[in-house]
Amino acid sequence: GTLFYVNRADRYILGLFWTTFIAGLLVFVTLFLATDMMSALVRFNNAETSAFVKYYLFYLPEIVHRMIPVATVVGTVMTISTLNKGSELIALFASGLSLFRISRWIFISILLVAVLDYGLADRLLPVFSKQKNYTYYTDIAKKPGQFQTIKTNKIWYRSKNNLFNIQTLNATGNRAQGLTLYFFDENWKLLQLITAKDVDLNGKQWILHDGSISVFTTESSFPLLTEFQTKTVSMSEDAQDLRNTGQTSDLLTQSELSRFISKNKEAGLDTIRYEVEFYSKLSFALAGLVMSILAIPFLVGEVRHGGSMVKNVSICLALVMGYWILYSSAQTVGQHGQLPPIIAAWGANLVMGSLGGYFLLRLKR
Repeated sequence: GTLFYVNRADRYILGLFWTTFIAGLLVFVTLFLATDMMSALVRFNNAETSAFVKYYLFYLPEIVHRMIPVATVVGTVMTISTLNKGSELIALFASGLSLFRISRWIFISILLVAVLDYGLADRLLPVFSKQKNYTYYTDIAKKPGQFQTIKTNKIWYRSKNNLFNIQTLNATGNRAQGLTLYFFDENWKLLQLITAKDVDLNGKQWILHDGSISVFTTESSFPLLTEFQTKTVSMSEDAQDLRNTGQTSDLLTQSELSRFISKNKEAGLDTIRYEVEFYSKLSFALAGLVMSILAIPFLVGEVRHGGSMVKNVSICLALVMGYWILYSSAQTVGQHGQLPPIIAAWGANLVMGSLGGYFLLRLKR
């Protein structure tokens, strides 16, 4: 149909957009990498160079994912600004084309990028994030006990000669269900096994509820079993770091995160933070499209009133900043339970997208 018809002008606009989008993406990814790498080298100056190379190779897909929305806005702004600089935008308006018609293929391109980014990020980022985290904790920070892997909704964590297995952990990392503690000697011979239905994680003091203790000795071929209603266990210093590993959404695909939320809800744990992150995975992918729809009408409005390139870009940057402030604020409020998770994740997109769409359609020529 006419929606997907591409003429010579469309091909020219597409060429401008893709060139500036790719250039912008390369610049932003490089700047982020350089800044983050310098900070990491200063903080962990005893880590090997090969560890940093490995870490940033695994981190690169996530950085690209984060920078795509910004690069799409840069591509859009630079494309419209270039058309304006060569008076081509005025010529296109004079030929009877509306702003939406001129921008149509830019929006289709951004939507394709968003769909591709969402699909690849959902499948690949959890895999790369696990490898990135493993490399960071094992080879760079030298704290392998802080690394966690989530598999079938279970958390395994190692601290010295102890192993913990937790079925579910809340987002703040201070309450867990389905705990099993394995205590080994220096030769990794099992000494004690403690199970608990519920646990309150208060720093080094863990309060266990409804559980049992099994003690394994050489004197008996059967473990000595004792049950308890409440028991306080003193854990080692680095066991407190389990609280910091409660953030799991980056290690799970959308479908896995959905199951993870359901499992936590069944266990009676707070899932608000996870629900906001669940809805945000898709809303973030469309952030570039929303910001571009928002930026173009203001950009063109200034163009037609003789606005300078610097002024146009400044207006767009202000709008983008406004979007990100609204987006991050809504998420923060949502994570504290003050907004429904879906509104917290999609609120900025709906408000700013509607505003941009209104101005875009209002500019007929």
